[in-house]
Amino acid sequence: MKKLMSTNYSAAMFNTATLLLRIVFGVMIMKTGYDKLVHFNEMKSTFINFLGMGSTISLILVVFAEFFCGLFLLIGLFSRLASIPLIITMAVALIKVHHSDVFGEGESATLFLGAFLIILLIGPGKASVDGMTGK
Repeated sequence: MKKLMSTNYSAAMFNTATLLLRIVFGVMIMKTGYDKLVHFNEMKSTFINFLGMGSTISLILVVFAEFFCGLFLLIGLFSRLASIPLIITMAVALIKVHHSDVFGEGESATLFLGAFLIILLIGPGKASVDGMTGK
C-alpha cells in the first residue's frame, strides 16, 4: 500500500510508461489514418477544406500525419518531430471539426491531443529507436 501512494518512480517504469503511451496511441491513430487512406477516393470530396488548401490536400496532410507520423511514433523514430503534425491535426479536428466540444464529439480528439502533447514534452523514452540511438 505504501508503494502505491508513493510519488517516486524508477527510470524503468518511466520508460515502460512512455513505451505503452506510444504503442497505444500510435496504433489507434494509425488505424484512423489507415481508414482514411483506404477510403481516400470516397472522402476527398467531402473532407474539410482547411485554410483554403482544398479538401484533397487537407486529406493528404491528415493521412500523412495520422498514418505515417503515427507509425514513426509507434516505433519511436523522430518521436518529438512526428508528434507535431499529429498535434496540429488533432487541434484542427477538435476546434474546427468538433467545434471545441471536448466532452462530446471531440472527446477522442482531445485525448489524442493530450497524449501527443505529453509525448512532445517527455520524449519517447529509452524503449524506442530514438532512445537506442541516443537522440
